[in-house]
Amino acid sequence: MFEWRNLVCGAMIVILPASAVAQDLGRAMLHSDGGVWLNGNPAPKSTAIFPHDLVQTPKGSVAKIDAQGATITIQSGTRVQFEEEELFLDSGSLQVNSARGMRVRVNCMTVIPPAQGWTRYDVSDADGKLTVVAYESDIKIHYRRVVPRPAKDAGTSDVTVHRGEHVVRDERCRAGSQPAAVDGYGPLLNSPWAIGAGAVAVGALTCFALCRDPEPVSPDTP
Repeated sequence: MFEWRNLVCGAMIVILPASAVAQDLGRAMLHSDGGVWLNGNPAPKSTAIFPHDLVQTPKGSVAKIDAQGATITIQSGTRVQFEEEELFLDSGSLQVNSARGMRVRVNCMTVIPPAQGWTRYDVSDADGKLTVVAYESDIKIHYRRVVPRPAKDAGTSDVTVHRGEHVVRDERCRAGSQPAAVDGYGPLLNSPWAIGAGAVAVGALTCFALCRDPEPVSPDTP
């Protein structure tokens, strides 16, 4: 019986971290043929990615992100940060196929597809120009105003890209309107390593409760 307890405890310590991280493995997977960088390190050909992860594809390399309800093709020469419902495009080009409204943010502008229904669109950021191509449905470009604009530039901050059309727009962000840095990886406790460490602690405590010597610390007789 004692040997069986030890076997169960050992299995729990090994399995729990993997199972805790595996809860998020279905969130998104990164696939490539090599040459792609993930958070500043060479990425495996297939690996799970998490919110705040930064993906870079050098020239000649292409990658793909498979998330729940969305597939994103990262073209050559692109730098993009992954979030659960949004992608932060720093430079380069993306092709987005989404059934859950996956957005793309470029500085102060956010490309917003319909929240429901399958859609496909391209977004590229180069030379201070944002280009959006809509294939399956109308797409909205929303400009987040942070500082007042001159009267001559007044008007709506939203542009609709109709199906089959493309729109090129200047990046009009001004000082103080930039979003959070693209290369930040977010709070430490949100990382898969923190999740795994917490699972190890749970496993160790459970093992201590199950596997400790049943004899009392202080015997009845001296």
